[in-house]
Amino acid sequence: MGARFVAKLKHWHPTPIIPIGTAMQPEFQLTQPLDARRIVVAMSGGVDSSVVAALAAKTGAEVIGVTLQLYDHGAAVGRTGSCCAGQDIRDARAVADRIGIAHYVFDYESRFRDSVIADFADEYMAGRTPIPCVKCNMGVKFTDLFQIARDLGADCLATGHYVRRVEGANGAELHRAADPARDQSYFLFATTQAQLDYLRFPLGGLPKPQVREIAAELGLAVALKPDSQDICFVPDGDYAKIVRKLRPDADEGGDIVHIDGRTLGRHKGMIHFTVGQRKGLDIGGQPDPLYVIRLDAAGKRVIVGPKAALAVSGATLSDINWLGRDFAGPLTAKVRSMAKPVPARLVDGQLLFDAPEYGVAPGQAAVLYNGDHVLGGGWIASTQSAMVEVA
Repeated sequence: MGARFVAKLKHWHPTPIIPIGTAMQPEFQLTQPLDARRIVVAMSGGVDSSVVAALAAKTGAEVIGVTLQLYDHGAAVGRTGSCCAGQDIRDARAVADRIGIAHYVFDYESRFRDSVIADFADEYMAGRTPIPCVKCNMGVKFTDLFQIARDLGADCLATGHYVRRVEGANGAELHRAADPARDQSYFLFATTQAQLDYLRFPLGGLPKPQVREIAAELGLAVALKPDSQDICFVPDGDYAKIVRKLRPDADEGGDIVHIDGRTLGRHKGMIHFTVGQRKGLDIGGQPDPLYVIRLDAAGKRVIVGPKAALAVSGATLSDINWLGRDFAGPLTAKVRSMAKPVPARLVDGQLLFDAPEYGVAPGQAAVLYNGDHVLGGGWIASTQSAMVEVA
């Protein structure tokens, strides 16, 4: 970012924001006086980040909205329900105009393509199930956007994520959102302590309906806008098409093999399968339901078996990130974004479940909790079978 541009923003003064209800005052955890503070808000064009920008401006601090243009797949340009592209960028700009703050868009499309989309394709080709939202948070959102906010002299970077930042005895802690249905802590396990010190999550204590009420009270056009999709860069939900575009050999077929060694049929590409999948196997005539147990990328084989074969006793984690080493009490682990945390132990990088866990897929994350406190997590590199007897 050019020094002249940064200097221009540092001396920009916002117009007064229109008032909102006095009861709606989530905490930005900044020292007084707030009118001497500067907050950069990551604006995706959705209702959550738009409300964060409005609440930030309400504090009296100087607020600057920043949007990263991350992709543009043609069909996504005019598509709502995504983020960081096309109509969503225009929505972010309209919100900024409405509440009277500066708004700037930065093109990070090539960086996003190389660090997130290409990695997404490679993970599927390797027989793993990727989580692009985590990779995005680790890269362009919580690294590049951080640098932009710091270059602008901001006191903090605020986002619309539904998690809570709690000031603990040893510094800032990451906690699950007050509304379990909206909690996004699973996708933020790789946040570093330095990033957490700088981040603010003002929506973590609010239910989503109240966030929409704030947007409606402000007269924001995004008040009823649908939530963004989990995989923002897949315009139509066909992730296999994205993988094929980047890796033309993704559709190479192979055998569908039962765990007992029998070959049951052929598949049209491993990118169409993930651990725990039941539908779409196209191997009729089997007496019992079969599930994808694992993917053999080297042999291009899809290994299937009964549900009992999905049970694992533990998982090997890689690249573990710790946010809360000093904790007391039981440990729980969440191994899928929609799963509930389950009792577990972590021993020398091995996550050991108190009871067999199902559908644990390499490439996904295992996020560790002590109650609502997010301790960190790691990537699932492999699993250990806990084959249980079929009832």
